[in-house]
Formats: sequence, C-alpha cells, structure tokens
Amino acid sequence: MAPTRQKSRSIASPAVAKRAGPPPLYTADDAARITAAAAPDDLAPERYRSEFRRDYARLIHCPSFRRLQGKAQLFPCQESDFFRNRLSHSLEVAQIAKSIAIKLNDKHEYFQTNPINTDLIELAGLAHDIGHPPFGHNGEEQLDQHMLEYGGFEGNAQTLRVLSRLEKKQTLSYPHKDDTPLAVANGQDCRAGLNLTFRSLASILKYDHQIPRNTDARRESQNEKHAVKGYCFSERELVSQIRSRVAGPKFEGKMKTVECSIMDIADDIAYSTYDLEDAFKGGFLTPLSIISMPDHQKAAIVAKVQRRIEASYPHLSAKEREFGLPEYNAVLRRIFAGVLKVEVPAEILENGGLDIDQYNALVVSITSGTSATLCSNGYFRTEFTSQLVGRFIRAVEVADFNESCPALTTVRLSIEAFIAVEVLKTVSFNAVIMSSRLKSAENRGQWVIEQIFGELKDDGGYLLMPEDWRLLIEANPGDTGWKQRCISDYIAGMTDAYCLEFYERILGRAAPSIQKQH
Repeated sequence: MAPTRQKSRSIASPAVAKRAGPPPLYTADDAARITAAAAPDDLAPERYRSEFRRDYARLIHCPSFRRLQGKAQLFPCQESDFFRNRLSHSLEVAQIAKSIAIKLNDKHEYFQTNPINTDLIELAGLAHDIGHPPFGHNGEEQLDQHMLEYGGFEGNAQTLRVLSRLEKKQTLSYPHKDDTPLAVANGQDCRAGLNLTFRSLASILKYDHQIPRNTDARRESQNEKHAVKGYCFSERELVSQIRSRVAGPKFEGKMKTVECSIMDIADDIAYSTYDLEDAFKGGFLTPLSIISMPDHQKAAIVAKVQRRIEASYPHLSAKEREFGLPEYNAVLRRIFAGVLKVEVPAEILENGGLDIDQYNALVVSITSGTSATLCSNGYFRTEFTSQLVGRFIRAVEVADFNESCPALTTVRLSIEAFIAVEVLKTVSFNAVIMSSRLKSAENRGQWVIEQIFGELKDDGGYLLMPEDWRLLIEANPGDTGWKQRCISDYIAGMTDAYCLEFYERILGRAAPSIQKQH
C-alpha cells in the first residue's frame, strides 16, 4: 500500500511551528508500474532516461499508436491527404499540451520550482485517442450496444484497456520471471499492456467513474442509448491502484491529474480550430456561412454552449455565465474580425462616397471574397488557426491549486476562451458531423461493425479472427462476457479501411483470399 501524501512538518523552535509548503509534484509512487520492468542483464541502467520518457517511447513504438493514422478524425481518411486523421490530431494535441505545460511552468510560482513533466504531457496527448474504434462515435455507439450486458464500451475506457492490457509489451510475469508470455493463466487475465507507470495511466484517465456493468445498471443511470464515459469494470482494481499511488490511499472523490486536465484542454483547442480548418478546406463551411447561419440553428448552438458553461463554471455569477444570441454573435465577430472588416477604397471616397445600396453591395462583395479566400488560401488558413491556438494557449490558467496534492491541481481556460472554443466545437459538430454527407458514411461504418460483431459472436464465428485472438477466447471457454469483450477489443483496434476489408472478406461479395494474413 502506498503511503498517504501528507504535508511534512518542520519545527522552527519548541514554541513556533513553521508551516510546510506543498509536497512535490512527483513521487516514487508515480513512477511505479503494474508489474516489474526488468531490463536485460547485459544492458547498463538508463539513468539518463526518466520513467516517463520510457513510457513515451513505449507508446510511440506500439502498433495501436501507428493504427491511428487509419482512423478518421473528422472526414474519412481516403477523401484527402490534407484532412487530419486520429494520428495527426494526436500529434497536434501533444504539441498544444506541451506548450500549455511550458507556459504554466514559466508563469505559476509552484510549477517554476516543481515543473510539470513535458514527456508525461506529450504522452497524454499522443495516447488520448488510442482506444477510439473505427468510424468514430458511431462505431463507439455500436460496440456499446453489443456490450451493454457486459460492461459497455467507451473510447476513453478503451484507451486505458489498450495501454494496460491489450498491447503486447509485457504480462504480469513476462519477461522478468517467465520466458513464455501467458495472456491468461487459470482463468486470470495476466496481460499488462505497455506496463506504463501509474502516473502515465492517470494522465489519460479523464473520467473517474465505472461504466454500469449491465442493462439493469445502465437503466438505473438512465443512459441505455449512448456510451457512458468512464472505465470498464475489468479495470476497476487498476484504477484503484492508480488512485492510491497518485493521490494517496485515503483519497476520496473524483481524481483527475493536472496532466490529464491539460491534455483535455489541448484536445478541445485542437478540435475547435483544426476541425474547423478541415471543414473550410472540405467546403463544408465558410466564415460567412457561420456568421449568416439562420437564427434557429444559432439558437441550438447557444443552448448547447450555455449548458457547458453552467457545468464548467458554476462558481461564476449568473451574469458572468449568461450566454444568448447577442453574446454568440459577438464571439463570431471577434473570431472572424478580419473577414468582417470593410475598408472603402480611397478613390471611391474621393469621388463622393457611396449611397446605402452601393455600400451594402460593397460589403457583400468584400466579405464574400475574404471569406472564400480564407477557406482556399493555405497561408491565410494557417495564420487564422495559428492565431486562434496561440490565443487559447495564453488563456489557460490554474483554476484550483491543490495544496495537499499538487498532482490534482485543476487547470482551465478563461471563461472568454472557453466560450469561443465551445462555440467553434459546436458549430463544427452541428454543421459538419451531423451533415447528411458525413452521416451516410458513418452510418455505413456503424452497420459494418454490427454485421462483423454479429458474425464473430455466433457459434464458431470467433474462428474467423486472427490466431492470437482465437487463443485468447479459448483460454476462458464458456465465459460469454470474456468472449464478447475480446471481440469488442478486436474490432475497436481496427482501422477504418481494415474494418471494411474484413467485412468484405467474411460477409461481402469479394472472394476471400487464403494467402493474405490478418
């Protein structure tokens, strides 16, 4: 059991007790791992490389990380080489998160002497989407429906499973004890995944909440139709270990580390700016189409943003949290100020100016041109997104410094930046993700996953899976929940293209190949 993190006391004199400062940001418990990480006897110790740097390397070299390049971020991967995929998105999140950490290390008094570890921050950014299945949220919802009776499925929960179980780096006894890795022994899951440190695992634990185990529990939580944020029942003991190591065995309440908080903000910043850039490039949106959106569409966005403000900034006054259509339009005017700026050419002014109809025509002409140019000109797009990201990073602040456990310090955006980020996120979601063009592709992917899962779970269907997955299922014969989870894990690890290919091989019109391996 890890020792409780408590403030140490120093005695200045028998009469006067000097108040100790907050404890260190990192302890030896943070660097502990699920199981031993013994190095080969013939290699010298790597004193020049921290445990978090080792974690970073393990992540970079693992297959699940590489497969992110084949999972769509906003648009299907095959549409254009320009559009982001989950891998390029994760790289951007890692860079933004590191910039935030460097900024806080420079500006905040405590972090100046106890700096946030940037290797750990980058790992969190790179790993945060590693558990997301093919075809985005539609794929997530489909897998969750198949897993309702067996602990559910959710992308963040799957990220923890990938890092702590599914990746093939170590088991609980291999390689430091046994020469042969056994994934299952006597019905016990012995996999340790990448065997990362507890602090690294904590950095991606966004939702410290167990997903309901079955349909009855889900019904009680009034959430049967959508994936529940959290971690799976199978990881409950691991999460307990993470909490004990990072926050102390006596800690109660929800845990979210400062690294996880920073990663979460960086994800929102990347999502709000770069998904918007992809939407501009793809012709789904223009600045002018956003500004001139019908009021009923704006009202739907306003309602969503208002709910998020209420949930994230309850400490602010009602006046400060107020957000309606006027505030929404003001946010857009600030974001797209360059598009809305109209300067009447000097020669027109010299010739007597314009009447109102002529001026309106000029405004429409100029704003339409600048709006289209921002979407089509790579220089202008890059400058636009760069300015937004820079402003948002500068707006990150320490919201609540935790004196007793600095690891649990809360970081947030200023309310103005938060509103701007949420507006852009919601605009992209409502106008692009919910568009008929994208929904048709996503619905197809959802249907494909449904067909694959149904085929694999039938009697003998698992024999269509690669040998390592077949052996895993056969290690616990008769355990339906285990079989379902293995099938879910297998499908979740697929890229979009491989998922379609696998469907064609087992259910489609294409003749299956006996030469091509999985």
